[in-house]
Amino acid sequence: MKVIVERLANLVVDHPFLATLLLVAVTGFSTLGHVDPDFFERLTAEPQAETEQAEASGDTSRKLPDVEPIQVGRGDVVLVAEADDFFTPAAADAMRAAVEAVEALPQVGSVFWMDRAPVMNIFGLREPILPRATASAARFADAKKRALAHPLVGGQLLSSDGGTAMLLVGLDWLLVTSDAQCTSEIREAAQAAAAGFPEAKIRFRITGNVPLRLRDANMTRGNERKYQFIGYGMALVCAWVLFRGWEAVLIVALAPTFGVYWTMGILPLVGMGGNPFNAVVVPVLLVMVGFTDGVHMMVQIRRHRAAGLPPKEATRTAIHEVGLACWLTSLTTGIGFGSLMLAHHELVRDFGTSCVIGVLATFIAVVMIVPLASASWLGRNVHRGHGHNLVDQHLGRLSVVIDMVLARPRTFALGGVGLTLVLGLVTLTLRPDQRRTSGLPSSTEEAQALAHIDKVFGGMETAQILVKWSSDIPDGAGEIGEVVAEVEEAMREEPLLGSPLSLSRLLAALPGEGEIGDRMSLIELLPPPLKRGYYVPENREAIVTFRVQDIGIAAYSEVFERLQKRLDEVVAGHPGFRWEFEGSAARRWRDLYQIVMDLATSLGTASLIIFVVLAVAYRSIRIGLISVTPNLFPLVATGTALVCFGQNLELVSVCSFTVCLGIAVDDTIHFLTRFREEQERGGSRDAAIRRAFVGVGTALVMTTVVLILGFATAMLSDSRAHQIFAAMGIMTIGTALFADLLFLPALLSQYADDPPVRLPEGTVPEGMSETPA
Repeated sequence: MKVIVERLANLVVDHPFLATLLLVAVTGFSTLGHVDPDFFERLTAEPQAETEQAEASGDTSRKLPDVEPIQVGRGDVVLVAEADDFFTPAAADAMRAAVEAVEALPQVGSVFWMDRAPVMNIFGLREPILPRATASAARFADAKKRALAHPLVGGQLLSSDGGTAMLLVGLDWLLVTSDAQCTSEIREAAQAAAAGFPEAKIRFRITGNVPLRLRDANMTRGNERKYQFIGYGMALVCAWVLFRGWEAVLIVALAPTFGVYWTMGILPLVGMGGNPFNAVVVPVLLVMVGFTDGVHMMVQIRRHRAAGLPPKEATRTAIHEVGLACWLTSLTTGIGFGSLMLAHHELVRDFGTSCVIGVLATFIAVVMIVPLASASWLGRNVHRGHGHNLVDQHLGRLSVVIDMVLARPRTFALGGVGLTLVLGLVTLTLRPDQRRTSGLPSSTEEAQALAHIDKVFGGMETAQILVKWSSDIPDGAGEIGEVVAEVEEAMREEPLLGSPLSLSRLLAALPGEGEIGDRMSLIELLPPPLKRGYYVPENREAIVTFRVQDIGIAAYSEVFERLQKRLDEVVAGHPGFRWEFEGSAARRWRDLYQIVMDLATSLGTASLIIFVVLAVAYRSIRIGLISVTPNLFPLVATGTALVCFGQNLELVSVCSFTVCLGIAVDDTIHFLTRFREEQERGGSRDAAIRRAFVGVGTALVMTTVVLILGFATAMLSDSRAHQIFAAMGIMTIGTALFADLLFLPALLSQYADDPPVRLPEGTVPEGMSETPA
């Protein structure tokens, strides 16, 4: 591989015209993705053949009736209304005016609220939940009591304190042409209508599945360009401060700029342009990865130019020295990113694939653009400012740290291994978790409205327990009602399960007395839409719904485990019955274990492959083992920080851990590569370590500073997920330099093997005395 990299560098330096043509070709191809991202999709799309709609298979005698079932929790948009009391003449008029205004919007298909709840009397007489404004105060008070007792209103559409009402808005998607039609237009229409009744003092907020998704998507689009430019700007500022010469700054900045441009153009062409992490995280990562390799290359080029070599020869020599290390860092970074493709979640898999594509594109940009520009007229004065930047001026202070470590190598080596093990044990205490609004700041209207619903209703999200029975049990059997009642009672035993609702409660709301088994005969008296929402005899199933708060699904883990055990006991006492858990909350609960497995699989696979790659590249199993501690320490240190700050293991944490492993190993590789080269020159291991630090120390510090500032740009994002990713990146990169300065030299001094010495006879390496150490 070293030969291949060197030949590529020679091609770029000796045949700049061919290299320029290749750059233009790749840039042109990626530009297609920026201009027309759907080009290949249209090109390969096959015309859809008209197909006849197949008739439903199965038992035609059990065909479902044409009835639209009513079930709370259904609605594209949730309009949250708050008032001191809705059961007053002014509030009643204000609510009806607000509903009429919302229904008048062309994009609104339906509004379901408490006044539309089906009647619960055996005669089917229509009586509004909310009285007319002309009703007496006593009538309003009585209506409030009846509303709170209504199974579909109290705790479902109206909070138990009567101060919050939910309006479930269904959208006509054929008439939706903008995001505002799904969010602000609905709220503003309701608020404007209610403003005509100022004494009602009703306030509206918007949330729901559609507004939450739109907010997340809009934040991603808004952050995309902003944080790319912030990342580029900070990289340029850092380069200027570190290199003190505009030529070096421009050359180093060109490579990651092209890498990001190529990647963000290629991703849409291969169908990966919609991942939310790609918009902000991928560009920042690629800028940092490309910039760090460019810095290592530029440091060597400047050093040789300052020593008097001409531009082409200095460039060629620098590539020979660091080309293999740059390839190994790109390879291991790609391995770290690529291991995410083994994850269970599609979003994580696509993110990993996108990163691999980006790393490959950025590596090609670095090994072509930096040598090409440095060997051209642009690199004539690239060495300007060499030796006068902040890092070079203060590098001697870090040499004191290396001397201190080498004076007590055993202590630092064992201490590093021991500390890594301890922090690893702490990291293992991380609990997996998932939240619907993990990517949104708590200050957004949608998140605040959701938090209010969680507080007063016990959650906005609904989940279902399906009670199923065998064909041996007749429809309407009393035992069905008994099992459903037991299931609902099991839910009411858990405080975190909000407002359970089932056939049992619906039947209990009908007039009359008797046990639930006896009341199953009244089931046909229920309004058909309501009955079909919770009882489907054709499918032999009854549905029990409950609400789940957005407090993290981990908080429900023990609750669901207890509920699962309790429901198993219920169906064990009723042969022929079984139950199923459905809904997004159920899926997230089942995925909790998968998050841990994804992290273990991705980190384990990446660590193993990186160990093998390093052992093969350096032809030493010892070197591979030595690299484990400095590469693992940053990850467990970051994991410990998450534990200390009360954070959980989320999907973004899985991505960040694996990405940071790929980045943290870069500095270790550059140090090890230089160390092996210095060993081959002869002398003691400690002398080789000191010379290696002198050779790569400047670049190590520079790249660490750049990486930390680059990740810091993502901290400015409004997205909580981006902030967590950036904070973990900063912690990992900082502790990686700490490990490379303290633990890696000590481990090398104690345990590294000695390669054959290739030093010409009679030559004394720089930094060694003629007296054996």
